[in-house]
Amino acid sequence: MKKLSLLLLFALCTHMLFAQEADTTMTFEEYQPESTLVVPAEEVTSAKFPFIDVHSHLWRMASMDLTETTAEMDDLNMKVLVNLSGRSGQSLKEMVDAAREQAPGRFVVFANIDFDEIDEPGWTERAVAQLQEDYDNGARGIKIFKNLGLTVLDSNGNRVQTDDPRIDPVWAKAGELGIPVLIHTGEPAEFWEPIDNTNERWLEMKNFPDRHRGDSTRYPSWEVVMQEQWNVFRKHPETTFINAHFGWMANDLARLGDHLDEFPNVYTETAAIIAELGRQPRFAKQFFIKYQDRLLFGKDTYRPVEFHTYFRILESDDEYFDYFRRRHAFWQMYGLDLPDEVLKKVYYKNALKIIPGIDESLFESN
Repeated sequence: MKKLSLLLLFALCTHMLFAQEADTTMTFEEYQPESTLVVPAEEVTSAKFPFIDVHSHLWRMASMDLTETTAEMDDLNMKVLVNLSGRSGQSLKEMVDAAREQAPGRFVVFANIDFDEIDEPGWTERAVAQLQEDYDNGARGIKIFKNLGLTVLDSNGNRVQTDDPRIDPVWAKAGELGIPVLIHTGEPAEFWEPIDNTNERWLEMKNFPDRHRGDSTRYPSWEVVMQEQWNVFRKHPETTFINAHFGWMANDLARLGDHLDEFPNVYTETAAIIAELGRQPRFAKQFFIKYQDRLLFGKDTYRPVEFHTYFRILESDDEYFDYFRRRHAFWQMYGLDLPDEVLKKVYYKNALKIIPGIDESLFESN
C-alpha cells in the first residue's frame, strides 16, 4: 500500500512538473481558437455566375494597369467592377478614358459630389452643371460618401444634413439622367453605443477609436442620420437610390424589409455586411428570396481573396466557417445556399436594370 502511494505521488509530481499551465494573461485579440468541427465543406473561389461588383474603390484607377486587375476579376468571374471613387471633372475623365483604353466594358465609374462651399451663392447650379459634365464624360452613377450628414460642415460650422434642400436639384438631376445614386449614410448603429463589454463592435472601436460616434456634441443620433437619408428617398421617388451596406440594417432584416417596402425606388447591396448574413442563414435566405429584385452584390475594398467568403456565404450550405476579419465578426459563418435564379439577380440582373451602359452580352450565356 505504501509502495502504491509513493507511485501515485511520483506520477502526480511528474504531471505537475510537465503540465502546461493555462495562460490566463491572454487577451481577446490574441485568442484564435482552431475549430475541431469536421463537416462537409467547400472553398468557393469563383462565383457560380458572372457578377457585377457595384461597390468598389480604385482611387488610382487612371494610373493602374487595369489588364492585371481584369485578370484577377476573371479568376473571380467578375465581369464588371463599379469604381465609386471617380471624383469629378478631369480626374473622372482620366479614369473613364483609362478603362476604355485598357479594358473596354469591364469598368463603370461613378462621380462624387463636392460639398465644399455649399452655402456659397450658386453652389447648387454649379453642382448640377458639374454632374452633367461628368455624365457627358462617362460617369454612370453618383456615389455619396458617409461624410454627408456626419462631418460635412458649412462655413459657420453647422452640420450639413443629408436632406438639405440645396442638394435636392442634384438628386433630381440624377433621376433625369437615369443614373443611380449609391449613398453611404452613417455607420453601424453599434458605433453610437457605449464601448463596453456588451458592444459587438468593441474590438473595431478599440482598434479605430475615431469610428465611435457616441459624442452627442459632435454627432446626431443614428436614427436622426438615417431619417435624413430616408427623407431624400421620400422626396425623390423618380430617382433610383442604392442604399449602401444594407442601409446598416443587416442585423435587423425585418426592418430593412419594411424600408424596401416603403421606398420602391431604393435598392441595397451587400458590401461590408456579409458577416451579418452569415450568422442568420435561414432568415437571410428567406429575405433574399422575398426581396430578390432589390438586392445587389457589393464588396467595398478590392481584395480578391476576400470575395471567396462572400461566394461561400451566398452559394454554399457550409456550416460554421471563419470570416476573414475578426473585428467585424468574431462569430462563425453559415452558407445561405441561395437558389440559382436569386443568385443571378443579386450577381448581375438587378444591376443591369439600374446602371446604364453595361454590356449585357457579357452575361448572355447565363
